[in-house]
Amino acid sequence: MKTVKDTLLQRRSIRRYERQPITEEQMGFIHAAIRNTPTSYNGQQFSVIDITDQQLKEQLYELTNQKQIKTCSHFLLFCADFHKIALGAAAKDIEMPEFCNTMDGVLVGTIDASLAMMSAVAAAESMGLGTCCIGYARTAAPEEFARLLHLPQGVMAVCGLAIGVPREMPDLKPKQPDTLVIHRDRYADDATLRDAILNYDRTITAYNATRSGTKTDNDWVGHILGYYREALSYHMLDYLRSQGFDPRR
Repeated sequence: MKTVKDTLLQRRSIRRYERQPITEEQMGFIHAAIRNTPTSYNGQQFSVIDITDQQLKEQLYELTNQKQIKTCSHFLLFCADFHKIALGAAAKDIEMPEFCNTMDGVLVGTIDASLAMMSAVAAAESMGLGTCCIGYARTAAPEEFARLLHLPQGVMAVCGLAIGVPREMPDLKPKQPDTLVIHRDRYADDATLRDAILNYDRTITAYNATRSGTKTDNDWVGHILGYYREALSYHMLDYLRSQGFDPRR
């Protein structure tokens, strides 16, 4: 097992995996870490679909074009889930509040699922396994994901996680410095942040030009804004409503 320090600070996204399967003991530890995730109110407003069926993984790959989904040992889909509590409410003849129709409800479920995914990442990384978080599981074809995985009303996909035995060890990507991430007592002034952002932009540009494997001329600011422009074509509110979420306040 890795130390906590190495587990957290040496983590990198792994997109190529060996054919070697993950053991039941390893997955048992990952599942236990997921179950012990801290959640809002201890409501545990999330569920995880652990996918190993190769045909199903390849179908999900076709929807996302994320090759690591079909080559990993386990693909986990983390979902916000209010379906379970709705079943409990019906069984006990208690009225189910329209929490799913509030932004707080959507955020609670999303945060719980995200925390659960980080629990899985930490557990997998501690055992020397490789992981890759895949946001396209939420955005590429959400209705098709819901259909293929039989997601009921009150359940929505938040993010996917590929897990497997690493076949690569890419360079560690530079992350934003403390001056951009950690604010002391109050949010930092714009001048300080602007200089730090431009310095970081140059760091990422240099990294992309010199890293092992595929090299690019991508900067950070322009590249991330490109992702934002692409996201303008997503119809996430329509998907949320189709899954029983209708945030109006």
